[in-house]
Amino acid sequence: MHDNSHARSSFLCCLNILLNATCCYCTWISTRRQSGIIKTIMTFIFFIFMMALSNPVHAADLSIKDVLLGKSFAKDWVIEEKVKLYDKDTLFDHIDGEAELYFPYGFDALATASYVNKQNPDLSIVADVYRMASVLDAFGIYSNYRKANNLWVTIGAEGFVSPSQLMFYQDRYFVRLQVAGATSLEKDIFLACARAISGNIPAGSGQPKELEVMKIPALVPKSERYLAQSLLGYVFFRRGIIADAIVKDEKMQIFVIHEDTQAAARKTFDQYHSYLQAEGQGIQMTGNPACMQVIAVDPLYGGVLVEQSGRYIIGAVRIKNTSIAKQLIDELHRRISADAGR
Repeated sequence: MHDNSHARSSFLCCLNILLNATCCYCTWISTRRQSGIIKTIMTFIFFIFMMALSNPVHAADLSIKDVLLGKSFAKDWVIEEKVKLYDKDTLFDHIDGEAELYFPYGFDALATASYVNKQNPDLSIVADVYRMASVLDAFGIYSNYRKANNLWVTIGAEGFVSPSQLMFYQDRYFVRLQVAGATSLEKDIFLACARAISGNIPAGSGQPKELEVMKIPALVPKSERYLAQSLLGYVFFRRGIIADAIVKDEKMQIFVIHEDTQAAARKTFDQYHSYLQAEGQGIQMTGNPACMQVIAVDPLYGGVLVEQSGRYIIGAVRIKNTSIAKQLIDELHRRISADAGR
């Protein structure tokens, strides 16, 4: 059930090498006029080729159109037409105003279908299943839609429902159900449709492991968001996780950016420091080459405390009490260290 594009590519690559090697061997044999051996080898090549066409790697590769139910998910609900598929070039045809939101999260494909109520043909559910690059990316696109006051439902890694829609993510899939022909739909009907689709998606391992570093006591539950580009609206903060935190009635936002190398993290930190020098106020810089920290007033986010430590950029914005912010940064540090030690 899992996507095996890498495994399939590796298999085909090995097959290509085998075929090339065999052809070379055949050429060598042909110079010795051993036609019987050549026929045997060519028969073997044909056998291998036919095996490749029906290889289990292909069978295990989940086609996104198979995620949606081909007929019905409950009594009186039937699919209106065939499942429609969209890719990066055609996504605008389905969600013109939102397509750009999906691309930074590694959008790969979309399958969509409408399920119509036989008793009321004007009433339908539009089911959209998006396949993203990873479970973190699926969470990222999902987190753009969830709100603190959502009604949470037990489906996939996490989901919520409202009178007009239900959304959840599971493995690297993001699922969005919306009612059409009415302003609301019973929760149980949404859930029946969602659970039927969930059963056709790889189970996955729950929430992305990258969220673990954010789980400090001050974290506001379900406030985490993964932004795949321009965290805080700054291009030098390429991607990261941000969340709300509350300590002693003081609310702020905390964030973690994981760069590939320490040098990349230091470059990102230096770019932010340069920006603060040009646009910010009250800049205080401390630290050493391995761990740098800046406290300042950001023109967009007020009080900030940002630290570069190893490959990570850890920060708190909208702060009023620097000592509380330092406490949260230290807690995030410990979470990162614990995660690295696993």
